[in-house]
Amino acid sequence: MTKSAIVIPARLASTRLPRKLLLKETGKTVLQHTYESAAGSALADRVIVAADDLEIVNAVKQFGGEAILTDPNHVCGTDRVAEVAASLPEFEVIVNVQGDEPEIAATAIDQAIELLDRNPEIPMATLATPIRSRKMLEDPNCVKIVFDNRMHAIYFSRSVIPHPRDWSEGYLTSEPPLFFQHVGLYCYRRGFLQNIPKLSPTSIEKAESLEQLRILSNGHKILVGKIDHPIAGIDTLEDYQSFVRRQSNC
Repeated sequence: MTKSAIVIPARLASTRLPRKLLLKETGKTVLQHTYESAAGSALADRVIVAADDLEIVNAVKQFGGEAILTDPNHVCGTDRVAEVAASLPEFEVIVNVQGDEPEIAATAIDQAIELLDRNPEIPMATLATPIRSRKMLEDPNCVKIVFDNRMHAIYFSRSVIPHPRDWSEGYLTSEPPLFFQHVGLYCYRRGFLQNIPKLSPTSIEKAESLEQLRILSNGHKILVGKIDHPIAGIDTLEDYQSFVRRQSNC
């Protein structure tokens, strides 16, 4: 199995919900929840937080995790992950787990790693899960993905894709599913990751504010794995309050 490491990019001043990674109504910060979920991976050998601020570094150290302070001027999480990956030459695969995905399953991370291990010609992999709720489908914070019959990503969008000409509620229950949510996880070959910051942002990336579109715009393949369970990332205060309620019911 390919030697792999998980890197969690962590930015203190998030736009929609400031300091969300350090919220801790559950007794643990959002970042600690994410870190502990990632640490459950059976295939990754190391978990590191790529922090933009010493406050993040100290918070990670307090719960016994590993963190590296990165350049605060990075424009996106991928650049932050690439900086850390440059110091990890012993790892062939780097997994980027978003810090605001506290309920990411360790098995999902392992699935993404296995995708690259089984497809040596592919430089990058990610995951998708069916969307069964119209509210989620129409939420711009829920990033949608479409892929071809070979499970190669075609496009990512904050809009409804594919966009039905005539709406039917049956689209939400169809089998196979029509709509898929993109799960905030990326698995890269280390050499490919190191080259991503050298690619110029593209117009569609800027319009959608989705950095993965830079990869597709430059002609690279992203392999997609399907998982059955939905993943609820934290973008807003409402998202966080829902997460807290789920934790209290566990």
